[in-house]
Amino acid sequence: MSELRELYQETILDHYRRPRNAGRLADANRVAEGYNPLCGDRIKLFLKVDDGVIRDARFEGNGCAIATASASLMTESIKGKRADEALRLLEQVHHMVAGGGSGGGVGKLQVLSGVHEFPQRVKCATLAWHTMKAALENVAVPVTTE
Repeated sequence: MSELRELYQETILDHYRRPRNAGRLADANRVAEGYNPLCGDRIKLFLKVDDGVIRDARFEGNGCAIATASASLMTESIKGKRADEALRLLEQVHHMVAGGGSGGGVGKLQVLSGVHEFPQRVKCATLAWHTMKAALENVAVPVTTE
């Protein structure tokens, strides 16, 4: 089990140090901002959605390792998904990191499962996901984890 935990930690650190899909998306048609006042994490998410499908996703901001890695992993995971599929994935990830599940069905996002051991970090791990929901719902005000 410790080898698996180490692999998960390495993956999170890799996505923190070299976040995928970082930066603005020039042709985004959905944009939302999120803020975690507890940790100070901030994210701005850019989505390109056509016919209910997320064609592209990018983000910018600054946050702790878990918040940044989660945003990186999320943008990779939602590309090509229908909006309703991405929202279901949000529910699964939130359930997993809040300690309610093993992470079955979330694929490589399971690397975030260890967050449930640190309840104060759940908001870090879910910030990007709640920001995605706000973007899909065209929420104009920044979302907060509080």
